[in-house]
Amino acid sequence: MAHFAKLGLNSKVITVNSVADKMTPTEQDGIDFLNKLHSYPFWKQTFKDGTRKNHAGIGYTYDEDRDAFIPPKRYNSWTLNEDTCNWEAPVARPDDGKDYKWNEETTSWEEVT
Repeated sequence: MAHFAKLGLNSKVITVNSVADKMTPTEQDGIDFLNKLHSYPFWKQTFKDGTRKNHAGIGYTYDEDRDAFIPPKRYNSWTLNEDTCNWEAPVARPDDGKDYKWNEETTSWEEVT
């Protein structure tokens, strides 16, 4: 099964559709199929194997320059990792087996009790 992201304004992902492999020997074949089916021209194939960095989801953005799907930014203080195209906290999450949540006001991880 192949997966295609429907792109809206500013290349935001509106939805992700699955298409049978036999209909998508190439990405362009899949785009053409979906265009005919939905009368909508803006599609981009997404993969679960790390191709295009992340598997697209609703609210993600397709960045043509990076050829990558980027998830929504969760917090203002986080920055984009150019290698993974994921957002990262300015402070590494503690790796001590405990549960933590991000506190944007203090820009730090807080243990969940």
